[in-house]
Amino acid sequence: MKSERLSDQVSARIRQNIGNEKYKPGEKIPTERELMETYSVGRSTIREAIKSLAMAGILIVQQGSGTFVTQENPSLAIDPRLKNADFDEINAVRKLLEEEIVKLAVEHHTTLQLEEMEQKLALRKQAIVEEDRQKCTDADIAFHTAIAKASSNKVLLNLYQDFTQTIRSFFSQRELKGIGHFAISHHLHEDLFKAIKGKRKKQAVDIIKYILGNNY
Repeated sequence: MKSERLSDQVSARIRQNIGNEKYKPGEKIPTERELMETYSVGRSTIREAIKSLAMAGILIVQQGSGTFVTQENPSLAIDPRLKNADFDEINAVRKLLEEEIVKLAVEHHTTLQLEEMEQKLALRKQAIVEEDRQKCTDADIAFHTAIAKASSNKVLLNLYQDFTQTIRSFFSQRELKGIGHFAISHHLHEDLFKAIKGKRKKQAVDIIKYILGNNY
């Protein structure tokens, strides 16, 4: 049996276990070794399965912390129409989503949610220092997802998570540019965090518009 097919089967079983709340939203899933024993497969198969679920927005891998469930309804796969859409169209909708998410995050964030944003921002900076493009991508999406969580609107959060796979594809297309666009825009992300924390809505919206307008 081919490894790719086996990893797809494992992905489906993990989805099922999330759906029946063996692994609950927001909770950490078992370690790689435990998953290997549970599903009777090798490490590479588990990593492929985790990667595909992370790209689909169902799991999020946090360096040094583990892998966590992020979607409340993981049974919903990314819509093929969304997956195959033109990026400019996707990005236009993403802009609308993120602007509304930022407005709500300014109003509704909690202390714990601010701490999560700050943590993801620190990981983004660390990834830039390490010149690790993949970590930059992961940390950038994690930071924006943390803002979406702070909006206190589950529908917006789930919609944003549905966009993460397309956004990841966009970043991968810019691989030849290395980490430059992450480094250039980091101060803007720090300013965005400060504006949200300080409840300065207009400033926060202006910053996110600038970030998205320049595809940072």
